[in-house]
Amino acid sequence: MKVFGVIPARLNSKRLERKILLPINNIPLVAVTALNLSSSDIFEKIIVAIDEPETQEALKDYNFNIVMTSRDHQSGTDRVCEAIKNFDIPSDSLIVNIQADEPFLNLEIVESMVEVLKNKKDVDIVTVGSKSISKSDINNRNVVKVYFNEAGEAIDFLREHNGSDNFLRHIGVYGFRKSALENFVNLERTESEKSRSLEQMRALDSNMKIALVDTDRDSISIDTQEDYLLALEYAKLK
Repeated sequence: MKVFGVIPARLNSKRLERKILLPINNIPLVAVTALNLSSSDIFEKIIVAIDEPETQEALKDYNFNIVMTSRDHQSGTDRVCEAIKNFDIPSDSLIVNIQADEPFLNLEIVESMVEVLKNKKDVDIVTVGSKSISKSDINNRNVVKVYFNEAGEAIDFLREHNGSDNFLRHIGVYGFRKSALENFVNLERTESEKSRSLEQMRALDSNMKIALVDTDRDSISIDTQEDYLLALEYAKLK
């Protein structure tokens, strides 16, 4: 069962403009993410799915598998699905969607996700929740909360805290069976997906089963200028 890592890299981000090209130690953010993934032997191939010639130019000195995709995708997962059509990927493969703004993602987390998909045949998607969550995170709409049931399955994703104790800080990494990915992108966008700007709601609203891997580790997702400055400080320590 082969594992493919895909990084959807849309240039025109809203909260932090053109963040995927922001430099970390003089390397574009998206390249830092790809290089981090390349250090793992779990992946058969790592693919960077871009949407602008400027990104392609910024990555020209790196030996990445780069695919130009449509500017019109409504979600990163839609972009991932377009990108994998350019490669001969077996039907039983696993696809891991890693956001371009996760430059320091701990790869043990990805390995745990893959193990869940290999061992739980009824699971369509697996994602990650971190136990590392502060009081300020709870009230921060940029920090998505994932709520879960006793079986360790995701049952809701919110930007606000709903009062439940069964929640974690969501880390935006997704593992799909290839068939589940193809099914997902053929579904209509749901009202909760649109209103919350959370693509994973499309899967929940369509009764797809999302397993949750939890971790004690934090993850630096770069959504704001403050996140970027934190990432620069973290990079100095690596």
